[in-house]
Amino acid sequence: MQDLIQEHVVFCPYCGERISLLLDVSVSDQDYIEDCQVCCRPMHVTVIVDGSNISVSVFDENNSF
Repeated sequence: MQDLIQEHVVFCPYCGERISLLLDVSVSDQDYIEDCQVCCRPMHVTVIVDGSNISVSVFDENNSF
């Protein structure tokens, strides 16, 4: 059975630091704001779960879509 909570590493679009996000992969499409653990600025996080493939993208507020 696949773990429903998985850790993924991304880089903050503001400070460039490597940070870990805990993702609920039981939800297929997610779009939310999460503060960077280092610089505390709001990142726009997009998660797409397609079977066993998980795509995670982070953007700053000005470059969201």
